[in-house]
Amino acid sequence: MKFVQFKNGNDINDIVAGILVDGLVYTITDIDSNLPATVKDIIAAGDDAMAIIRSADVSALTGVPESALTLVSPVHNPQKYLAIGMNYQDHADEARAAGIPVPTNQLWFNKQVSCITGPYSDIEVPWVSDKIDYEAEMAVVIGKRCRHVSVEDARDVIFGYMVSNDVTVRDWQAASQTFTLGKSFDTHGPLGPWLVTDDEIKDPLDLKMSLWVNDELRQQANTGLMIHNIYEQIAHLSTAMTLEPGDILATGTCAGVGIASNRFLKAGDVVKVAIENLGHIENAFVDEKK
Repeated sequence: MKFVQFKNGNDINDIVAGILVDGLVYTITDIDSNLPATVKDIIAAGDDAMAIIRSADVSALTGVPESALTLVSPVHNPQKYLAIGMNYQDHADEARAAGIPVPTNQLWFNKQVSCITGPYSDIEVPWVSDKIDYEAEMAVVIGKRCRHVSVEDARDVIFGYMVSNDVTVRDWQAASQTFTLGKSFDTHGPLGPWLVTDDEIKDPLDLKMSLWVNDELRQQANTGLMIHNIYEQIAHLSTAMTLEPGDILATGTCAGVGIASNRFLKAGDVVKVAIENLGHIENAFVDEKK
């Protein structure tokens, strides 16, 4: 099942959830008016809500073509947006070659949730930096409130997967020991285009991931090449903190980032990230308005 969210008017908070079936979007509250209106709340509502949605006969409803809607992030207000650094060996190798220390264990940082934007929305090039970089990543969305999850049980707490681009302001990242500032500029967290539920993905550790800048292929890898796989990530994080429904985990990027070749993004560039079975996001970079 593919969940989407879209704008329903001009109010930034007026967001509606739907499911995508054969190119048409069906609003969740049209399926059942008692269902929550946003994807995060649907996830939190648990198995009962999902059972109603899965059993719905959408042929009796009116769907809207996906292309006619302005999609926003499938999860727009998570409690946490966490990301792991240098989690593909080839990316760790290029970082080491650039003189960047490579961790021996899992390296986590926050992306503040205010950075989240839509799968096709413009991304701002901030006027305080010219070191804007891209990072293709698979995002995992937590489906159950959980703590102390074992590696063996970790898939049971996953709701689904999205495509993400961990846009990074490299000089601000380097100036902040926690990476957080350089990872959290407004609009620097595009996600989507859909939230694909876990049951639709046979093996999330065997998906092709690619990124293009202006149609030039810059990154390509398979999610099975992670140093710490998604189950190990969940086990590690949940040792320290409770993970909540809707929390987002960005699972790492591969080699080919701009800082490795001193090729940073500028206004006018278009970045596309695609992951097998998860769709693609595509964002134009524009100058921030002063």
